[in-house]
Amino acid sequence: MKRTILILLTALALTGCVSDSASYYIDGRDHALSVRAVQEYFWKDEVTLKMVAARLPECQRALPMATLPMADFNVELFDSGENVYALRAGTRVWRIQTLTCAELTEPTPQELGERLGAFKFDAQKKLVFEQADAAPAAAN
Repeated sequence: MKRTILILLTALALTGCVSDSASYYIDGRDHALSVRAVQEYFWKDEVTLKMVAARLPECQRALPMATLPMADFNVELFDSGENVYALRAGTRVWRIQTLTCAELTEPTPQELGERLGAFKFDAQKKLVFEQADAAPAAAN
């Protein structure tokens, strides 16, 4: 009886926790950037983030990012060119080069590059990557 109650309490404590990831595929499944979000306890309103850069078989690396509130979770992804990508959450920015999966210095605003989209939580608290809207065609 005690064991059953303990199992039920453990399951209840884990209910509602977020542990999810979403990926942006650069060049197939072997060349991608992923963001992983983990909510450690159901009563916490924040998630801890990691970025995983992969260009298999050359490299794969997980980099800690930050702890962010779930309410305004929005991690933007930018293509800075030459296999360099930047992720921005609020005022924080991380930059990674995917040839060797090396973390680079924080870019200037001009170095962010083209916005590709953003990692967000959908209505079911599932982490997804939303592509940026396509740029409008130039008028002739």
